[in-house]
Amino acid sequence: MQNSITKLFNIQYPIIQAGMIWNSGWRLASAASNSGILGLIGAGSMYPDVLREHIQKCKKATSKPFGINVPMLYPNVEEIMNIIVEEDVKIVFTSAGNPKTWTKWLQDKGITVVHVVSSLKFALKAQEAGVNAIVAEGFEAGGHNGRDETTTLTLIPMVAQKLTIPLIAAGGIATGKAMLACMVLGANGVQVGSRFVASTESSAHSAFKQVVVDAKEGDTQLTLKELAPVRLIKNKFFNDVASLYQKGTTPEELKKLLGRARAKRGMFEGDLVEGELEIGQIAGLIHDIKSVQDIVTEIITEFDEAKVKISAL
Repeated sequence: MQNSITKLFNIQYPIIQAGMIWNSGWRLASAASNSGILGLIGAGSMYPDVLREHIQKCKKATSKPFGINVPMLYPNVEEIMNIIVEEDVKIVFTSAGNPKTWTKWLQDKGITVVHVVSSLKFALKAQEAGVNAIVAEGFEAGGHNGRDETTTLTLIPMVAQKLTIPLIAAGGIATGKAMLACMVLGANGVQVGSRFVASTESSAHSAFKQVVVDAKEGDTQLTLKELAPVRLIKNKFFNDVASLYQKGTTPEELKKLLGRARAKRGMFEGDLVEGELEIGQIAGLIHDIKSVQDIVTEIITEFDEAKVKISAL
């Protein structure tokens, strides 16, 4: 399966494993790359020295391409970028910031740059900044999300209509059928996050993985828009946030409740009561924990079967 995405990253299938905080360490990224897709290490939850360690371990675990997802809102982003260059990683996905800040600097060092957006407006700004490809992420996605609440089904064709560079769809994609649907709508590939949370190689706590498997329709909701919109599983922490909204809250009150390391507490340490549990709406379709290789095989098999069914129509 060769197209602009597989050629850009030198991978077998046009699938990217999302670089999710507290889930995407070197084990997940290397397993993803070894299965023929692009693995990403999630730098957002790592101190610089920890990121360097994960990069080095990933290099030992795979000879295939892998990349780093870098949310640009963190104060140590310059140190992170220097480590990526020093460790000779050739692919960077940027998010949560202005792509003009780092794109040319990285490309001048031979690095392919992809930027994550949640709207057509920011997709065009990223293209203008010179990125090599764009991830357009719909409202269904887990973790931090767009304020406009544009769904993947709507966002992808709108962005595809205007872009001249490769487009990767994200948000609500965990199956081969969803992958095919996104490509029919104009995407050149897909980014999959939540499905890989429920993998054996994910660094998420086993208790969090089980919550994802047990999740049903309606168990997640977007919240904390005044800070940074995030989709969460409904637990006590989520209910505490909802109670503040009912009373009429302020950003300061929300920050006080959120505190520090709330996401680590939930996803990495397994506190299902007070932790922040980030996952996409697609969790309602995730029913088991499998190896990355099995997940990729399942997606590609379903993708091929769906193509045959569609052609029969």
